[in-house]
Amino acid sequence: MRYSVQLPTHRIDAPKEFLSAEALGEMAQVAEAAGFDACFVTDHPFPGDKWLAAGGHHSLDPFVALSFAAAATTKIRIQTHILVAPYRNAFITAKAAASLDVLSNGRLILGMAAGYLKSEFKALGADFEGRNEATDEVIRAIRRAWNETGVEFEGRDFSVRGNTMLPRPTQQPGPPIWVGGNSRRAIRRAVELADGWVPFPNPQSHASYQRTAALETVDDLRERLAYASEHAERVGRSAPLDVCFAPVGGTMIAQQKLEPGPVREQAAELEALGVTWLALSVSDASRAAWCQAVSALGPQLS
Repeated sequence: MRYSVQLPTHRIDAPKEFLSAEALGEMAQVAEAAGFDACFVTDHPFPGDKWLAAGGHHSLDPFVALSFAAAATTKIRIQTHILVAPYRNAFITAKAAASLDVLSNGRLILGMAAGYLKSEFKALGADFEGRNEATDEVIRAIRRAWNETGVEFEGRDFSVRGNTMLPRPTQQPGPPIWVGGNSRRAIRRAVELADGWVPFPNPQSHASYQRTAALETVDDLRERLAYASEHAERVGRSAPLDVCFAPVGGTMIAQQKLEPGPVREQAAELEALGVTWLALSVSDASRAAWCQAVSALGPQLS
């Protein structure tokens, strides 16, 4: 099992503690020294006020934030978790990702999903109803841009007739792309187009609002993983699929302080199902407390 830890770029309540260049660099260095395999950030460029009032959050731009994390470190991977694919032109995303991969010496993991926040789609001029089709298209277009010259691609909202993107990403044929979402459509997308799948705990009460399937128990996850294996066989996929699960706290849903024992126990159970990564979030009031918690947790997970 490998572990990724969140850099708290959503903590606008304490910007000096968590959102400065110094803070991002220090936290990334602490995560690296603690033995974490990756650090991740989230993506919400312009969320709606109603969603924010109901518990939503802001964040720094993921590519900018990860560039500071990369500059302060040498080994730890940097991960978008999760970039909303339809919010941006596919080739702008491809360029940002390739640039970050070059500057980080090949450490980027590009996690993407279709998104669910309708107010943010409207604000950004993105097609909410067509978000699934757009996400498939973005992944295909990005891969073409990373690997071809004289690209020709007819998109839903763009037309490419002989364009080339350089420099190439350091990782070839490109940074791993992981697809987020609990639905069968998201699983099929991951199997057919991506290198990994990112499911997350989602109670039934949130499923309709977040517009993805509920995932409340380990049995739910087991069923989705079985579906992923079945679909891989149907489409002839032989390459392994990374599975990055994002539990909240040491159990499936509960918000609680991370403790090494429960995390290790859950990791063993999930690894037996086929999960290869856990994405963990550490909540503390100050940067010093966050760094102390991460420094203590990391060595006990290896």
